[in-house]
Amino acid sequence: MQASHEVKRADHAFWHETADGLLTRLGSRLTGLTQEEADRRLQTYGPNLIEATHGEAVLLKLGKRLLNPLVALLIAAAAISGISGDFGSFFIILAVLTLSITLDIVQEYHAEKAAEALRHSVAVRAEVVRDRTPVALPVSQLVPGDIVLLRIGDLVPADGLVLDSENLQLDESILTGEPFPARKNNAPCAAKDAADAQNALFAGTSVVAGKATMLLVETGQRTRFGAIASALAANVPPTALEQGVRRLGLLILRLTIFLTLFVLLAHLASDRPAMQSILFAVALAVGLTPELLPMVMTVTLARGAQRMARQKVIVKRLSAIHDLGAMGVLCFDKTGTLTQAKISLAECVDWQGIKSDQVLELARVNSRFQTGARSGLDDAILADCIAGTDWTRRGELPFDFSRRCLSVLAERGQDTLLVTKGAPEAVLSRAVAVEIDGLAHPLDESLRTRIDAAQQRLNAQGFRLLGVAVKSVPAGHTALTLDDERGLTFLGFCVFADPPKPDATKAVAELSALGVRLKVISGDHAAVVRHVAGAVGLGSDNVLTGAEIAELTDAGLAAKVEQIDLFARVDPDQKKRIIEALRKRGHVTGFLGDGINDAPAIHAAHVGLSVEGATDVARAAADMILLASDLNVLAEGVREGRRTFANILKYVRMGTSSNFGNMLSMALASLVLPFLPLLPLQILLNNLLYDLSEIGIPFDSVDAEETTRPHIWDMAAVLRFTIVMGVVSSLFDAATFLILWKGFGAGAAEFQTGWFLESIATQILVIFLIRTARVPWRSRAPHIALVVTSLGALAAAFFVVLGPLQSLFGFVPLPWPLVGAMAAVTVAYLASAEVAKHFALKQGA
Repeated sequence: MQASHEVKRADHAFWHETADGLLTRLGSRLTGLTQEEADRRLQTYGPNLIEATHGEAVLLKLGKRLLNPLVALLIAAAAISGISGDFGSFFIILAVLTLSITLDIVQEYHAEKAAEALRHSVAVRAEVVRDRTPVALPVSQLVPGDIVLLRIGDLVPADGLVLDSENLQLDESILTGEPFPARKNNAPCAAKDAADAQNALFAGTSVVAGKATMLLVETGQRTRFGAIASALAANVPPTALEQGVRRLGLLILRLTIFLTLFVLLAHLASDRPAMQSILFAVALAVGLTPELLPMVMTVTLARGAQRMARQKVIVKRLSAIHDLGAMGVLCFDKTGTLTQAKISLAECVDWQGIKSDQVLELARVNSRFQTGARSGLDDAILADCIAGTDWTRRGELPFDFSRRCLSVLAERGQDTLLVTKGAPEAVLSRAVAVEIDGLAHPLDESLRTRIDAAQQRLNAQGFRLLGVAVKSVPAGHTALTLDDERGLTFLGFCVFADPPKPDATKAVAELSALGVRLKVISGDHAAVVRHVAGAVGLGSDNVLTGAEIAELTDAGLAAKVEQIDLFARVDPDQKKRIIEALRKRGHVTGFLGDGINDAPAIHAAHVGLSVEGATDVARAAADMILLASDLNVLAEGVREGRRTFANILKYVRMGTSSNFGNMLSMALASLVLPFLPLLPLQILLNNLLYDLSEIGIPFDSVDAEETTRPHIWDMAAVLRFTIVMGVVSSLFDAATFLILWKGFGAGAAEFQTGWFLESIATQILVIFLIRTARVPWRSRAPHIALVVTSLGALAAAFFVVLGPLQSLFGFVPLPWPLVGAMAAVTVAYLASAEVAKHFALKQGA
């Protein structure tokens, strides 16, 4: 019955309705839905998900692959073969296509399922009232009519109405583009535009201050954010991996078009049979196409994600694995990363540095009565605190990152005090006096100098500080404004200890050895940042502060970030500016953060990283979630990213160099031989068997040096390797042609049989050389999957050429001396390829 309640379209202005009216229309109540009601609604409205591509249909996956230019080339080749009556070529091309696309779709399906399971383990949750009790549930399970409780750091899970709020401020920039927080309340609203509806909350926005209770009205794709996500899904910018693959595809396409047109025109100019020339050119085009590249990438990335999960890194976006391997700069906050995040209150002192019980008491009043999410500093202040209090809360000015302080209005007896706590310089900027012997004295330059000296002394010892100040407020004045946070009397500091992690020095050294430059971006005082960085081996005396960043243009900041590794007292927007500056300088950049203030930088980085216990908005922005806030975990993730990319690059090197060499040999030989060096059907069979031999590449092991530096797509290096190894292959092919044609006087069928044997043997066996930059016997042993697929494909080739099926493909029996000659050429080629490999790789380094 409940599931039948009306939920209007996403463009309906629900904020015009009253709370009671909406509750009635949705069949809900202030005490929330029952679990039974929610289950029924979930069946009707579906999960509260906004991923437009979630659960993509198989036919859509197939359609996308058929539109791939390289796949389209194969389809055209199959059509030409079928129309011409060359059904053998037609069926082999279809087999290659079917194998490639089927493997790719199946592996992508398994990868999606595995990734979905991993994402579910770190899913964003919301506090919702079910059966009259607040419970934390994944946001996907929320339905229209749910009552949701929000506080600072939460993502708004769906569109809905504010039922109750206290100093509520939201970041709505994802919808409006407006960088400043929007204040929300439950007052009636007649605004026409959603952006002006102060009583409406929308999915994808986040709470930056205060708390609220909301009624969900629209979920999933019916939300405004869901509609935007659907509209933008087709225009998602390509990742670094996709850009690299696209450049590779264009490179191969150019080589293919050049070679096939050259051969076709040369054959036609020589009065060769037109149809035979066309089929031969088509076969060359197919032979140059790396059909299995999508499958190899999908399998390799999926295996990388599974291995990283075992290392306590959950991958939300598969292509981020490549970006992590390519990462050259990692930025992070020090708290919880370099330090233990076990913050303890060392002491509370007055402005002169003398222990003060008054500062402790008022700091506890502030922490106890503030309504936002408590930080580790608040927990430390309230530790071992007596539960009872004779103070009464009267109001609050919630924390925000522009003010960097928080004020609470509290009353005791006849006294009403505004107690302000925050960054020392933020509190001092609002102070006009200091307390001396219970009296307020004007805060002159002499006193400021003494306060600064006390602060510097404590910061230099690695302590974090919060300033505490007060102001008397007339009784009955509870409607606070920012103007009330002026004219304060400064009392002193809360002093916190957060020692470095015991293994932080090792982790820093390990990441540095991997070629990752580390940069600390913190909201703490410069002296604290410098002290902690020095303690873990990040020796740098140069610190750039937020105040200095504010004075720099984007170009000036881009120049500064190259030399500076420590940043202090930065706000969220400045963190994002630092990341963008590094990207403009050409660095593949990662950012690790866990707070609301980290979300913009996480989103701006190539690789956004967060931790399991981070705020919802930080985890939602991240590409990867670390189940442990530990740089050692991240170091292993970097290695895994590089191993993954190394295996993708193996396939690229093998496929392009081998295919290019063989196709170049056939193209040139076809111009001088009185017959084709291989029939079109034999070329396609060669290509199919070679593809089968490479299926095991995603499982292969990687040498240690492949993980010691960042990897990026370098098309010049790929082209250089292709040409060097392709030319070596073609030289030995030319020697093979001479041996067969002149040495043994082989006819067309015998020539084609002999050269097919040599060609497939060299292509497959050279895999064991190209898979490593080392000499093979000093490399890690190849994975058994690669051994089985490679040698299995070679055995299949021998069976087809020398067995009872040989006549079906135009092969004939060979004399054993000719077979021995082909074996000798193969051995000589492998020896030469090993030498050439080192030259080709060294040139590409």
